[in-house]
Amino acid sequence: YFWLCTKFAFLKLRHSVSKMSSSGFFMYFAFGSNLLKERLQLKNPSARFTVSQDYRLNFGLSGDCTDCAWHGGVATIQESDGDEVWGVVWRIDSQNLPSLDRQEQVHEGVYSPLEVKVETKEGPLLCRTYKMNNFRPCSPSPQYKKVVCLGAQQNSLPQNYIQKLLALETNNYSGTSILDQITDIQKLPA
Repeated sequence: YFWLCTKFAFLKLRHSVSKMSSSGFFMYFAFGSNLLKERLQLKNPSARFTVSQDYRLNFGLSGDCTDCAWHGGVATIQESDGDEVWGVVWRIDSQNLPSLDRQEQVHEGVYSPLEVKVETKEGPLLCRTYKMNNFRPCSPSPQYKKVVCLGAQQNSLPQNYIQKLLALETNNYSGTSILDQITDIQKLPA
């Protein structure tokens, strides 16, 4: 694994699909449940991680949707002057792009792919990310919150950002979820 633990600032947001690298991979900026390696690799086994300004992290549902596989709101980014979103940049084989789009429900219109310019200590990176369409606020389930927090801890995001995530209120859902499908979750720090 190659990883880069640094603060990323979104410098530009365009409604376009990220350009694929000529070497057969693309860079993907993750900020929600895909922060956790085991979650992302459920459907995208080639993912390897490498680790914002004027955006904020929000949780909700798209349009008239009343439920999702996580049984509550899921992460999206929204423009917001002065706020920051921390995340991880994953290097993913281009052959896994259709799987990632399906996971993010692009064809159902839930999320749209975006290309973001991410500033790192080593210089700017163009990355693919996703933004929810027709956003409607909704609290996340405890299971979704746990995956996001574990991913933030796993990738050593700043402690003050992790504390913000840990302080999120949930909808208190107590049934099964995608969390049950993630293997080795018990081995990660709580």
